[in-house]
Amino acid sequence: MEIDPSLKWLLATTMILYVVGMYLIGYYAQRKIHGTVDFLVAGRKLPLSLAWMTLLATWFGAGTLLASADEVRREGLQAAALDPFGAGVCLLLAGMFFAGPLWRMELLTVPEFFRRKFGVSAELLSSCIMVPSYFGWVAAQFVALAGVLQLFFGIDPMIGLTLVAVIGTGYTLMGGMWSVTLTDAVQIALVLIGLLILAAVSLGELGGGSIWTGLARISKETDPAMLEPFPTKNVAAFLGWLGVFLTGALGNLPGQDLMQRVFAAKSAATARWACIVAGLCYLSFGLIPLLLALVGNLLFPDDVTSEILPALAHAFLHPAVAVVFVVALLSAVLSTIDSAILSPASVLAENVLAKFSGHDSLTLNRLSVLGVALCSLALAYAGQDAYALLEAAYVLTLVGLFIPLTIGIYSRPQNGRPALASMIVGTGVWGIHFVSGLETFLQGVPLIGGWELPLSLAATGCSLLAYFAVEPPWRIKWESPERTSTNAEPPHPS
Repeated sequence: MEIDPSLKWLLATTMILYVVGMYLIGYYAQRKIHGTVDFLVAGRKLPLSLAWMTLLATWFGAGTLLASADEVRREGLQAAALDPFGAGVCLLLAGMFFAGPLWRMELLTVPEFFRRKFGVSAELLSSCIMVPSYFGWVAAQFVALAGVLQLFFGIDPMIGLTLVAVIGTGYTLMGGMWSVTLTDAVQIALVLIGLLILAAVSLGELGGGSIWTGLARISKETDPAMLEPFPTKNVAAFLGWLGVFLTGALGNLPGQDLMQRVFAAKSAATARWACIVAGLCYLSFGLIPLLLALVGNLLFPDDVTSEILPALAHAFLHPAVAVVFVVALLSAVLSTIDSAILSPASVLAENVLAKFSGHDSLTLNRLSVLGVALCSLALAYAGQDAYALLEAAYVLTLVGLFIPLTIGIYSRPQNGRPALASMIVGTGVWGIHFVSGLETFLQGVPLIGGWELPLSLAATGCSLLAYFAVEPPWRIKWESPERTSTNAEPPHPS
């Protein structure tokens, strides 16, 4: 999207004022930091209004606004299996089954759960699985925002990457979770305003001035196959879709970025409802970019290479209003960057470095924020192939951590061996296939019905079998999570 040169000063001024505003919020948040609990989980004081907004802002980033919309434009609604459908359902599941029990344990990180339930070895292994899975994600956000700076201001990407990293890391360092939460609230409001304006204008353009006519045209003129949310005629295609959907719906349940916001809520009820409200909003507002993708197919049928949301903004928004959209895009990416940096930094500091360093916890956390940002920036400089590899590692939390987390919440393990077996087998099966370039489980080997199982589902199934092989279901001591003691440790830590 290009803006008339005479308005570039307006965009530049607006973006500078926006960044200054974020840092003022960070400075204010810094005054609330009196210890590690304040830095990592906002003192466990977040009300529902802030808790659901920071959850929504964490995931509503460049992937939702740009990548998912462009995929849907080319492939139809089935391409939205991961985001927003899977991600939205993930938030709902978190609220219904995970948020309450985990909040009552008064945790700071997810690996702390594994230590209490399964021992120190499980804590360290879960940390090693979790931390690298964020680097590629952060690097991708750096690259996306550096691309925006290059497009509008001609800033060299090498300089833009550093600039983006400094901006996103700076206010996170200042106030930790308080900075992230307060800036997220402002950022998600800007994102939603920008999306609603763009949707109204684009649908009005499609409908000759009427939004409802525009919606009717989408229904009548779009290929029906593009409107199918999942495959219905091919079992193999459905299994592939299901694998992607469940990766989104289950894969981030053990994620520190999600659970850190659960831990920060002021009560178990607040944590539950924050996830449910954020999930419903994510599914609702996440549909807008998909709708705009279908609008783009009707308005620009011959141009399938441009990013559709910036293309619509360039074509139909008044230049001054287009500035609002660009700032909204900036907000979406920054709200993802700060969360994605703080989450692995928390795990690195609390569950790894704290065991080997004599520094106080708050210092370790701030040093870890810098470390994560620098590693992610190095990946971004290394090029797309480098960070794309680690970006794919988000699947690790599904194949390695989902099973022991879920069983651990609703049981009292006798020792840590089942969790260790589950983590090692799940990540091992996925890792061997991934390194070998195999996209499905035992690719090339005939299975029942000739179907090819999605790798993520197969590896998660192997993780479950490994857990039950060490501790069969009939030997597990199932219990209500309400009975979990906040200070409970496993009877026989591994």
